Amino acid sequence: MITALYFGVVRERLQRSQDTIPAKDAQTVRELMAVLVAREPSLRGMLGIVRVAVNQEFANDDQPLHDGDEVALIPPVSGGSGVFRVSDDPLSLDEVVRAVSTEAHGGVVTFTGVVRSESRGKRIVRLEYEAYRPMAERKMAEIGNGIAGEWPGVRVAIVHRVGTLVVGEAAVVIAASAPHRAQAFEACRAAIDRLKESVPIWKKEIAEDGEEWIGLGP
Repeated sequence: MITALYFGVVRERLQRSQDTIPAKDAQTVRELMAVLVAREPSLRGMLGIVRVAVNQEFANDDQPLHDGDEVALIPPVSGGSGVFRVSDDPLSLDEVVRAVSTEAHGGVVTFTGVVRSESRGKRIVRLEYEAYRPMAERKMAEIGNGIAGEWPGVRVAIVHRVGTLVVGEAAVVIAASAPHRAQAFEACRAAIDRLKESVPIWKKEIAEDGEEWIGLGP
């Protein structure tokens, strides 16, 4: 059997978090998506915006599938040491600072993303974050390793919160350290930019006049 996992707006639309499909019915990602759309026609309108991951790695339509594979439908993202971790608990900036600190590094730069009270002209009540946790942590570690390759010696740590957050709570904390401040600043900026581009964490805004998954477009 192949297990299909749903997150964010896909999970909400289907009212369930997963399905199982006989492996003989879906030998590629394309065939699997055809089976899922046949079962749930409402998915058809989302084919242009979701990405597919097979066993926690992004895949194309021709990717072969095998019995026991785990396939995740990844909506657009909202946006493990070092530490690269998804957390259910309130975040600590000290944790990521400690993870990257070393006597050889003279610069430590941090970023804290906090829930703000207004977004796109709407008054925010709370945010709800959801993640494909094992893949999210793996991708955060890949970001850290990639940055270390571009700026040798730089250390990065990232922790992202999931669950319900109210205004003023931290959603993500990042720290980057380097021998000199310029590299630390560049690495920290790269970490948050790449996090928002590729890590499967989704944000739902609950405002006074409604709610919306961020990243789906008009």
